[in-house]
Amino acid sequence: MTVTDLSSVRLPVETANGLPNAHYVDPAIFEEEKHALLYSQWAGLAVGADVPEPGDAVPLMFLGMPLLLLRDKDGDVRVFQNICRHRGMILVEEPRKIEGAIRCPYHSWCYSTKGALVSTPHVGGPGQNTHAAIKRSELGLIEVRSHLWRDVVWINVSGDAPAFEEAMAPIIHRWREFDVPIHHGGAGSRFTLEVQTNWKLAVENYCESYHLPWVHPGLNSYSRLEDHYHIEEPGAFSGQGTMVYRQLTNENGETFPDFPEVGAKWNEQAEYTAIYPNVLLGVHRDHAFAIILEPQGLERTAEHIHLYYAEPGIDEGLKARNAQLWKTVFEEDIFVVEGMQKGRHVTSFDGGRFSPVMDSPTHCFHAWVAGKVETHRGAAKAAE
Repeated sequence: MTVTDLSSVRLPVETANGLPNAHYVDPAIFEEEKHALLYSQWAGLAVGADVPEPGDAVPLMFLGMPLLLLRDKDGDVRVFQNICRHRGMILVEEPRKIEGAIRCPYHSWCYSTKGALVSTPHVGGPGQNTHAAIKRSELGLIEVRSHLWRDVVWINVSGDAPAFEEAMAPIIHRWREFDVPIHHGGAGSRFTLEVQTNWKLAVENYCESYHLPWVHPGLNSYSRLEDHYHIEEPGAFSGQGTMVYRQLTNENGETFPDFPEVGAKWNEQAEYTAIYPNVLLGVHRDHAFAIILEPQGLERTAEHIHLYYAEPGIDEGLKARNAQLWKTVFEEDIFVVEGMQKGRHVTSFDGGRFSPVMDSPTHCFHAWVAGKVETHRGAAKAAE
């Protein structure tokens, strides 16, 4: 088992090093971080818009674990382990509508959309659909703790994170003006970027505005480096904000409708935060986005991007332009995060240093990672 020295990572930003190489290229560390960072926190899995109607079901993989995202018959979003309680068979292979029950294709055990085991054909022998030893009330689908906020489906695999409202209280309060219904822009407002990098580098890059002049020249042409400010909530999130946001207009000069009651503060202000561990959010007066980072392996990440608006039925042409603008911005970052990933294979690299002025949001994330990993190691050692 690889054990990395994280003492320098948690130093003040002026003297700290970044995370050691092993945290980007070592399979053993990836496995450790899976438990320390992703299973034990409220992590992003998907969005509610993936299952818009009751009965909609989407099978997903989360770090190798088969899960089932489902909107039950009452319209509540749920997440279950996507396996039958009988022999562990995968229940749903492709996205589909559950019209009646979720039927296991192996022996036809059936479950309701709320996870209850409702049918066990021939379990007591031919024609005998019950057996005293098979207590249906105890054999429902195993539900993964989940919560829906800003349409992101957050899950806590370990089941022992603080309540979502408690864990996320700082960002919920910070963005309280945006605590209103949001509407997914539809098929053209979702796209996925496949990136050859460790998921943490996508977080690190998103946190800071330092790279704007060189990586995003179009964005920087009006929202300049000096227009930005840092956002840091140690142990929870970090990111950047801008004091210059220009609304997109169509040929008639019309903009997207504003979210109600956002207030004058947000007229030209926008914020972009990385909610630890793997959700990147952005808010503006007239639209928002969510990016779910899906770690697909040690050096592979899928970035699932979704755009949201204040109302349904927004001008399709304007939505398409907005989606293309953001897609261009996010694609501009790919060579950076992939380049940093390649750089982590230089064995003598010491994790790098931070600009004390420009990199503190990224250092905030590194310090969180180091703290969580050390806590996890301490708990594992105590359990020996």
